[in-house]
Amino acid sequence: MMRAGFQVLAAVDVDSVAISSLRVNLIETRPPGLDPVSNALVRDLTTFRPSQLAELIGTGSVDVIVGGPPCQGFSTARQVDGANHGARLKEDPRRRLYKEFLCHVDFFQPRVFVMENVLGIRTAAGGEYFTHMQKEARVLGANIGRPGYRVHSQIEDAWQLGVPQKRRRQIIIGLRNDLPGYFPSVLKPVSRAEAQPCLGEAIGDLPILRAGGGEDERDYDPGRRAEHFRRFGNKARRYLNHVLEIGLAQHLTNHVARPHSERDLCDFALLQEGENSATAIRDRGVVFQFPYKKDHFKDRYTRQSRWRPCSTIVAHLSKDGLMFIHPTQNRSITPREAARVQSFPDWFRFPEARTHSFRLIGNAVPPLIGESLGLAIKAFLKSGRILRTDAKRRIAPLSTMPHSGSQRPMVSNKASAYVPNSQIEAARVLGILAELNRHDLRALTAREFLRGWHALLFLFPGLHPDNALDHGDIIETTSGSKVVLGGFEKLLSRHYVRSGWPVLLDLIGREAWRRYESGEIGDDDFYCVKAQRAGMGYPCESELKTDDEGAAIQ
Repeated sequence: MMRAGFQVLAAVDVDSVAISSLRVNLIETRPPGLDPVSNALVRDLTTFRPSQLAELIGTGSVDVIVGGPPCQGFSTARQVDGANHGARLKEDPRRRLYKEFLCHVDFFQPRVFVMENVLGIRTAAGGEYFTHMQKEARVLGANIGRPGYRVHSQIEDAWQLGVPQKRRRQIIIGLRNDLPGYFPSVLKPVSRAEAQPCLGEAIGDLPILRAGGGEDERDYDPGRRAEHFRRFGNKARRYLNHVLEIGLAQHLTNHVARPHSERDLCDFALLQEGENSATAIRDRGVVFQFPYKKDHFKDRYTRQSRWRPCSTIVAHLSKDGLMFIHPTQNRSITPREAARVQSFPDWFRFPEARTHSFRLIGNAVPPLIGESLGLAIKAFLKSGRILRTDAKRRIAPLSTMPHSGSQRPMVSNKASAYVPNSQIEAARVLGILAELNRHDLRALTAREFLRGWHALLFLFPGLHPDNALDHGDIIETTSGSKVVLGGFEKLLSRHYVRSGWPVLLDLIGREAWRRYESGEIGDDDFYCVKAQRAGMGYPCESELKTDDEGAAIQ
């Protein structure tokens, strides 16, 4: 986020080692161009109240809150009963810590929030937590007249964003409902990174070590680096220079290998590059020294490959490292190698204690992912700068509800041929589509369908098109007192808890996705921000004047 240009007002973590490391690298010493973190706090969010944080940073200056409630309670690596919803895991108290995160979002009302977690969060307790996280986030502050949040989830693949590992993470993004527009459903790699790097490109220049060898601080080996660039070419050169920022590191640090038992070292030597023990037993008949049943091939060891992304770096790498054996050396990877796989720059130093280093590295969001997120958020906020001067935002508190006030003036229709002129027109057009079945919706011309689709997002600007295929299974009945547009009582009688979509609009959302994925309609018409803006009562972008810096004014 800092590389994307954000000023960090506060970093809060219960882990004192993590905060100490942050202070060393981002406050006491840091590379040119990065502002220091204003406050680095060791606090437990279950007892540290938002009002206490506000005493340090104020309440009106927070644009973005980013966090990651502990993932161990959701990780597929800890599955019980085969589906990550056994009784022990279902009651894991760490699964409730997202509420503390949302408590701070509710208090500070940032324009955007981001919550990161493992994919296991989608299926934990049958999807219950994933659904209720989104529901609770959507209505933050709605009971006291605040706008709430337009929430959607997306899965990000670290490898596609320039991180040399197989790491897919669940991202939940909330945009305050008084801000028009949608967050991009797919992040882009930052300009200094290339997609799909391999492990060898990231670590191949580091000095050769034996198990238990290495120094916490030493000089780089220029000759080995030159050979590395000859072998792996410009992609390796780019990764080391622009991502790892080797030019800013005075020395190589944290490149110390853990010791291993003689039995493990003998077993390591039997593995081919890119092979795990289960495959070696099954395909090559390898006999390992570790005890195992011949009818059950245990996946105990994995030797990584130079030519593929590394396995997901995890915090429990600190325990033994048996799943992270170096591609060509008879040892497990070092903290510096793990940090490089996570895209940490070489100037970022970790504690000398190996267990602390591996835990911090494995728990971290790869910096390249954070930067990609930050740049996308920055672009979104820049596009909505007109809203800073708008004191009276006309947004209904519940995103599933259409807005009242059908006689209020709307923007002119010249911005899009499909944007309704009024709420009455939008309700009429959408009402027709809502009566159609799947076959009849598919038979509509693109123009006919897009009129209805734009009407939907005009009337329901708090819905997110990306949620149209991810409703979950839980349905709630909508209170009749909350239906603010006459004639929509039946249409809004039930809605999906996860997405907020009215059940009777489900087919329209699915048809929009079908046409979008087939290429029949493009980004502008699928996300139809012009219709959303009009439904929220904001002028079209083409009707705005701009100031000298390009910021829109009213």
